[in-house]
Amino acid sequence: MSAYPRRPSLAVRVGATVIGGGHPIVVQSMTNTDTADAEATAQQVKSLARAGSELVRVTVNTDEAAAAVPHVRDRLAQMGVTVPLIGDFHFNGHKLLREHPACAEALAKYRINPGNVGRGSKRDPQFAEMIETACRHDKPVRIGVNWGSLDQDLLTRMMDENSRSAQPRSAQDVMRDAIVTSAVASADRACELGLPADRIVLSAKVSGVQDLIAVYRDLAARCRYPLHLGLTEAGMGSKGIVASTAGMAVLLQEGIGDTIRVSLTPEPGGDRTQEVIVAQEILQTMGLRAFIPMVVACPGCGRTTSTYFQQLAQSIQSHVRARMPEWRKTYDGVEDMTVAVMGCVVNGPGESKHASIGISLPGTGERPVAPVYEDGEKTVTLKGDHIAEEFQQLVERYVARRFARRSTTA
Repeated sequence: MSAYPRRPSLAVRVGATVIGGGHPIVVQSMTNTDTADAEATAQQVKSLARAGSELVRVTVNTDEAAAAVPHVRDRLAQMGVTVPLIGDFHFNGHKLLREHPACAEALAKYRINPGNVGRGSKRDPQFAEMIETACRHDKPVRIGVNWGSLDQDLLTRMMDENSRSAQPRSAQDVMRDAIVTSAVASADRACELGLPADRIVLSAKVSGVQDLIAVYRDLAARCRYPLHLGLTEAGMGSKGIVASTAGMAVLLQEGIGDTIRVSLTPEPGGDRTQEVIVAQEILQTMGLRAFIPMVVACPGCGRTTSTYFQQLAQSIQSHVRARMPEWRKTYDGVEDMTVAVMGCVVNGPGESKHASIGISLPGTGERPVAPVYEDGEKTVTLKGDHIAEEFQQLVERYVARRFARRSTTA
């Protein structure tokens, strides 16, 4: 659990999912398909939901995309996918929601960027129109400020006021303050327009870790709205994973954050579900939620010149992830299981005893045997050429024996 109590916030219902109010932190993601291609979008939403995304956002930027949203929702229903869909609107959202009421109804939530709803005299009426549409369809709204599209009128005004101050702050501090001010003021305006406070989620996206921490600490202190965490433009591969983890982990440890997204740039042709897996792993390794059995494996050293334990760890990790959808339906609490795959006698037996089920493989020069431990007790010693297959079978039998079957009665 977090070292800090969770920040108290309002609870916002999005379909069957609840954000804030002390409920579990929600994982979400976003498609990168052309939403106008309803079949491709539905298939990616299904993939993200199967990976564990509890909310999925889709781009709604054209008439064709808006017209496709109800078809995406219908196709998902045909596939038995019930994940709530969020519409991501910029620039022309007021028009699309007005002209495509079926889209407005099919979405479970709208995402509005106050910096992109309109310029000058158009900003306020277009923002109001989107909020009024949300009220009419009884939809929650995420007001998402992004420093790459911050309201320039607001920023200019705050920069001018700062320059006239007797003790001016740095431009970076004013930028951070403007982001928070934009989010809170937009939420307050939405409430004035009739949107209930418990239908509002806020986010304040930046791409620097220290900026993220500072902005969300300030935002958390200034409102009770649920907060969506994420580092925008996090980047690719390990850089994006590390940066997102570094920023969000600090905030989550302080009890700040009600829903998260890890915004990774995928490799060309890469799997979009990686961002869901990383988000789950952040929450699970911090002890905030459990999604899937954890596989513990040693890093290897000079005692483990064979790569066998690495191959076995990878095989077990893949097996657990592949089996989890069925296990989740069948067994209560299986996501709390830990599996240890260790490479030598130094820490192998100890780590295996601490795990729900673990195996200690022989290191270089050790006897070619692999003791298996279940709930701290050695149950069998494996040897020979089929250790991987036999251990996988032991994991299956352990799950069936250790975890209670879910009731199938209505």
